Amino acid sequence: MMHRVRQLLARYYPWFFLLLGMDLFCVMILWVSDIDALRKLSALIFLTSFLLFILILVVMNRREMRNAALFQQFVSDPTPQNETRLLQAVSPQEGESIRLLATVLRQYKEAGSTMAGTLSDYEEYVEGWVHEAKTPLALLTMILDNRSDEMSPEIHTKLDYARGQLQEDITQILYYARLRASTKDYRFTQIDLLDCVEEVLEDYASLLEENEFVVCNKLQSESVFTDRRGLQFIFGQVISNALKYRGDSPMLTISFRETDEGGVLSIADNGAGVKEYDLPYIFQKGFTGDSTANRKKATGMGLYLAKEMADDLKLKLQATSTWGEGFTMEVIFPKISD
Repeated sequence: MMHRVRQLLARYYPWFFLLLGMDLFCVMILWVSDIDALRKLSALIFLTSFLLFILILVVMNRREMRNAALFQQFVSDPTPQNETRLLQAVSPQEGESIRLLATVLRQYKEAGSTMAGTLSDYEEYVEGWVHEAKTPLALLTMILDNRSDEMSPEIHTKLDYARGQLQEDITQILYYARLRASTKDYRFTQIDLLDCVEEVLEDYASLLEENEFVVCNKLQSESVFTDRRGLQFIFGQVISNALKYRGDSPMLTISFRETDEGGVLSIADNGAGVKEYDLPYIFQKGFTGDSTANRKKATGMGLYLAKEMADDLKLKLQATSTWGEGFTMEVIFPKISD
């Protein structure tokens, strides 16, 4: 309230000085013409001017608040009805600006509606494409599982590797579309971390085996409160990152610890790692870092999507690395009170 009063005084103080000047002029006239009238009327003159100034502040405050409410309503919904109400409350000069603003706002609103419709169609197309792509992927999986004896081990290994890569790409584009969707279907529950992680390791088993990874899973009976599918997606992207930038005798170490900040799931590899000056940018869309042979094949989307998902789930991702020695990603789960 006091802030509003100070704003009004700062805006209309010239009126006060104008009234004060008129009062001083009247007092001077009375002093020249009649000293007795000066003694009787000077206080009344100043009091009247003060009350008149207060009345001006009250009236102008009500007018500004009414116009502000009409303007807010108009900006939120620039219909012709709201435009007319606002035009009736402002001066003709301001009315020209309001009409121009109304035209621009309606154009932006129409463009926004068109863009929203296009985005919705895009989301539906992507999700439909993903589900269609899952059919041949499922067929390939069935053939690899049931007819492996009809093909050579080398061909089976290559097809299984291709299947794993295709599965990862489909999952990535599906979650990219879901992260941009207007509605979310997350389900937050208390989940068994070991069971959740082992499911992801099973999905990546062929890729890990093809790249001769040794997996050291130190998880036991820890549980966390989050969305199961979202966490598995984050974990999958970290594994995919480790596969791309593997080193000699690749190893993946998974562990969990409790800290004052919350539970921390750690996924560490002994691959190429990330240079110190690249580390702050690894979650940026399209960032691939140092242009080595492996990074030329990267899209820069995996860790970006993992970070987007973590933000949606209110989780924190924290990366550390030493160039040439390995990379560690930590997923920090906030403490949940009873």
